[in-house]
Amino acid sequence: MKYENNTISDLQIAYIGGGSRGWAWTFMTDLAMDDSLGGTIRLYDIDEQAARNNQIIGNHLSARPDSRGKWLYTVCGTLKEALTGADFVVISILPGTFDEMQSDVHLPERLGIYQSVGDTAGPGGIIRALRTLPMFVEFANAIREYAPEAWVINYTNPMSLCVKTLYHVFPEIKAFGCCHEVFGTQKVLKGICEETFGLENIDRRDIHVNVLGINHFTWFDQASYRGIDLFPVYRDYIDQHYEEGYDEVDSNWANNTFACAHRVKFDLFRRFGLIAAAGDRHLAEFMPGDEYLKDPETVKRWKFGLTTVDWRKEDLKKRLERSKRLADFEEEMELKPTGEEGILLIRALCGLDRVVSNVNIPNRGLQIPNLPASAVVETNAVFSRDSIKPLIAGTVPEPVKNLLMPHIENHEYTLQAALTCDRELVYKAFLNDPLVKGRTLALHPGGVLWH
Repeated sequence: MKYENNTISDLQIAYIGGGSRGWAWTFMTDLAMDDSLGGTIRLYDIDEQAARNNQIIGNHLSARPDSRGKWLYTVCGTLKEALTGADFVVISILPGTFDEMQSDVHLPERLGIYQSVGDTAGPGGIIRALRTLPMFVEFANAIREYAPEAWVINYTNPMSLCVKTLYHVFPEIKAFGCCHEVFGTQKVLKGICEETFGLENIDRRDIHVNVLGINHFTWFDQASYRGIDLFPVYRDYIDQHYEEGYDEVDSNWANNTFACAHRVKFDLFRRFGLIAAAGDRHLAEFMPGDEYLKDPETVKRWKFGLTTVDWRKEDLKKRLERSKRLADFEEEMELKPTGEEGILLIRALCGLDRVVSNVNIPNRGLQIPNLPASAVVETNAVFSRDSIKPLIAGTVPEPVKNLLMPHIENHEYTLQAALTCDRELVYKAFLNDPLVKGRTLALHPGGVLWH
């Protein structure tokens, strides 16, 4: 990499899943707004036409006069071509199709098992992992062969298992998982702090938190703003607003499939004393199935939503239409901050900055001493030149550990099942999942029945 005047102009980034109509556009936007980085983005996707559309969109965006970061977007036909000489690798793929995800999420409903997301925990998360992990075995082997020194950023779910697979196949890999769920909870604390103290425009990053847990089931045991302990503030707010929840100005849980009133967070705080740090849709799936996801009416009472795969299909249709408009120059991408931190972390790893952010990596440094060293955990870490140093987050309280352990155990069962095609391990993971646990599993010649 060439450094000149605190900028790097020849960075090589391989983007696996380069035809993405979501994360890729977010990534392009953030890159275009940062004048300290430039270079080449190598787009690789099994849907090569989707990657070619993004090549057109990215190069057009980079050529705009209001674009500060200058990048060349190219399409690569093989992993070898994309990875060789790469400084960074971004993995952002959709494993399979939404038709397959439809069965992951909605078939269990016949048996009274409801899932609000279906990509991380529950039957949907397990089946999605079995579809995804063989691809990550291929990615890890290719990275080891063609780009062993590259930093690898994973955005694909199930996050913990994807990262776990990369390290299982290539233990020396420099990989980490990025997730924005923690940021959303910081924004909730920011809003409560502003409302309580009559403040305005608090920067979400000034809400300092200690992060511990696993992806999408993450917790804060400390939270502060400029010397103010936010735990008593949060507790008082919950006491006053427990029934209605926290209604963000820019979202309406009843009309937005991703929004919530944060009542699940409030309830978990009352029960366990820590601030649950993910969206309610994710948090609910890690808890026993007779609690927040008992049935659709229960979900409504807790003021979050079940994200249907029909909604996802309709959303994909809209994004495909937008992709065509962008590639035909009938629409321009708006340059505004996305709130993601991927570019900040790349800057730090290049030595241009120093950043503390949440990250998903193995618990080898015992960031959380009372969780297994083999677990992929989410804690804060210091990002600096060619270095990620995880911070010791401390132990999780036993009641929270008891919630985490079935999922950590299932990560091991599911990884081994994906590697060995062992059905018994899949059944074991199903039976151990809190959404399923307590149901009887019976085998018959046509497959599996719960009753």
